[in-house]
Amino acid sequence: MRFSKLPDLRAARAPEGPCIADAEASLSNSEFYSRVLVAAGLFDELGIRQGDVVALMLPNRTEFVVAMFAAWRLGAAVTPLNPSLTPQEAIHQLDDSGARLLVNTGGEAVSARVPSLPVAALHGGVQYGARYAAPPADDPAALALLIYTSGTTGLPKGVMLDHANIEAMAAMSRQAMQMTRADHCLLVLPLFHVNGIVASILTPLSAGSRVTIRARFDIDTFFADVEALRPSYFSAVPTIYAMLNALPPQVQPDTSSLRFGVCGAAPAPADLLASFEARYGFALIEGYGLSEGTCASTLNPLGGPRKAGTVGLPLPGQRIAIADAAGRHLAAGETGEVLVQGPTVMRGYLGKPEETARTIVNGWLRTGDLGRIDADGYLSIVGRLKEMIIRGGENIYPKEIEDALSSFPAVLEAAVVGAPHATLGEIVVAYVACRPGQSAAPEQLDAHCAARLTRYKRPAAIHVLASLPKNAVGKIDKLKLRALENRHA
Repeated sequence: MRFSKLPDLRAARAPEGPCIADAEASLSNSEFYSRVLVAAGLFDELGIRQGDVVALMLPNRTEFVVAMFAAWRLGAAVTPLNPSLTPQEAIHQLDDSGARLLVNTGGEAVSARVPSLPVAALHGGVQYGARYAAPPADDPAALALLIYTSGTTGLPKGVMLDHANIEAMAAMSRQAMQMTRADHCLLVLPLFHVNGIVASILTPLSAGSRVTIRARFDIDTFFADVEALRPSYFSAVPTIYAMLNALPPQVQPDTSSLRFGVCGAAPAPADLLASFEARYGFALIEGYGLSEGTCASTLNPLGGPRKAGTVGLPLPGQRIAIADAAGRHLAAGETGEVLVQGPTVMRGYLGKPEETARTIVNGWLRTGDLGRIDADGYLSIVGRLKEMIIRGGENIYPKEIEDALSSFPAVLEAAVVGAPHATLGEIVVAYVACRPGQSAAPEQLDAHCAARLTRYKRPAAIHVLASLPKNAVGKIDKLKLRALENRHA
């Protein structure tokens, strides 16, 4: 399904059917189609052409989705920016992507090179408002999204995803999540990330179902939204599930509308998944993926055994393998780098052919993640290749220690990093945050680990913080923890 044509198809099939809503507006299929035509007409008047890049620096709102589909109608690509970026950070992405136009909240100037457009102009008005009349672009090889990586090893890189990538990803997701027109997605993740765009916008809209957008996840209003809106699914990160699971026992919302919740972006402790499902009564399906793979590569099956502690089976049409440092594929049960192959593998990094060649080797995407595949084909993630801790020649995978710490009743979240050591090379250092109203002493946590981990895996130091630092997507920021550890040293 070509996404440039999707607004037309939805409007023709069910013009008055619900399409997309936020706190300010609710658009039917025909209203969404009309808004896309107006926005495409505006972009066209401003000189946006096939192959150009439109930058969207917006909070979660319906206009983000309207602008994205309008750009695709013209054959242009979209690069989403985190609206909280500093001007210096934003300019890097605008310059690197070659963006021709920036849509932001008030039309504030960010770059002298790139004109800014206020989001309100997308509704039309005195100056603009002519509906785009030409047929929608129709090229599966055209660039659709430029998603910038989090930049853990330097400046963010632009991941090039074409229409064939996003169409394949949406089709796989619809099949894996058994999506129908009756579904309703509640979006709480940021739309500047590929998860928010693909799992919570493209997948449901291409299935004929609807989306309600929230500006962000709010612990105080989330279950009220679930009860009022009656969504059938949502996608979130482990931190969100941990926060919901830590709510007081008297919080007992009506979750009967929810078929499932998707858990991704980082591995979740198996105990959290089991505890959450038992408490709230709907399935959590954990998956795995990355921007370079157009969002998702594996998912625990809705209609089959879900193995807690794994991120599931390959999505239909994708292959997963485990490789050693030389690129040789390993047998089931062995640990190595996770490789991904299939139609969702990115076109490459924008303007970085050498990095692309190092990342995509013989058609396999090198993820940089460490994992193992069991005899049934389920993938488990044990850490990042560059996060593996080598203590006195022993390989230590942070997730094993994080899971052990997370099983302590008072612990809400745990993160493990390596710290330099003169004799051993590296030692294990842990950071934890406790549940609201609860506490844990480092000595208690050390004793807890001693009962579960062999001596060389146990943290040499455990720091209890009020909260763990997060990046913009909600994942624990280990770069900041390493910087904090350097200050402790």
